[in-house]
Amino acid sequence: MARLDVTETFHHISFPGHIHTQDSLNYACHFKFQDRDTVIVTYPKSGTTWMQEIVTLVKNRGDPQLSKTVPNWARAPWLEQYYSAKVLGATQGPRIITTHLPYNLLASALQGSKAKVIYVARNPKDVVVSYYHFHKMAKFLPEPNSFDEFLDSFLEGSMSYGSWFDHVKGWTKQAKVLANVLHISYEDMWLDLRGSMEKISAFLQCPLAGEELTSSLRHCSFSSMRDNAMVNYTLVPQEIMDHSKGKFMRKGGAPLLNKSTILTRDMFQSVPEGSNSTIGLPCTHSAVERDGP
Repeated sequence: MARLDVTETFHHISFPGHIHTQDSLNYACHFKFQDRDTVIVTYPKSGTTWMQEIVTLVKNRGDPQLSKTVPNWARAPWLEQYYSAKVLGATQGPRIITTHLPYNLLASALQGSKAKVIYVARNPKDVVVSYYHFHKMAKFLPEPNSFDEFLDSFLEGSMSYGSWFDHVKGWTKQAKVLANVLHISYEDMWLDLRGSMEKISAFLQCPLAGEELTSSLRHCSFSSMRDNAMVNYTLVPQEIMDHSKGKFMRKGGAPLLNKSTILTRDMFQSVPEGSNSTIGLPCTHSAVERDGP
């Protein structure tokens, strides 16, 4: 399934046609969640891969075998992508499911479910920088022009997967509607990975201790993930993801980053830093100068 230049529009949101179809998006909206499912929800470039790795390691008590032998898109498939029905239908036991869909598209499917939802949000200033670099290497996304124009589109919410602001607001404002939801920020994970992993493992009712926790922390470090072909997307063919234009798991501090840091700082002035009043999730820290995907 190539369709690299195809864009699917679904409920007024654009999705890359290489990995989404109208059927797959409808399938996601009417999906039958099981009570033992764990659902990882993010806006793109907000720590999705990191959380997939964390949850995989937690559920396997720190044993890295699965994370070292099975690609993350197979062990934690994206619900809305075209291949997910086949993968999820063949999965036995508790499932790890990933999605970038906004809450309004999954609200009906999740009602009454006991599935555990982990929502990860990341500072939008860092999201837009990482997303810009990803657009440059992913051939199924529109080639970006200047960072200034890309940032305008991000602030307008007119890019693939829609508005970051709407996405975060939608998922954080439904805390009273869904009982089994854990909200966590990328920044919290970066500042205190051990504490974050303990919180996640407790939420999943798989508390880790001793070597289980130590092993999990070691294998979900960025240095470990950058070297893991099951996570770093080097298995994706060059004609789909141009690895010569960058790494999926990249190091912060690229030449553009200094300029983009200034631009995002200036253009986000109207967005409150302490975003509790705006989105209900703190995003006061920015990891834009640090290593990250």
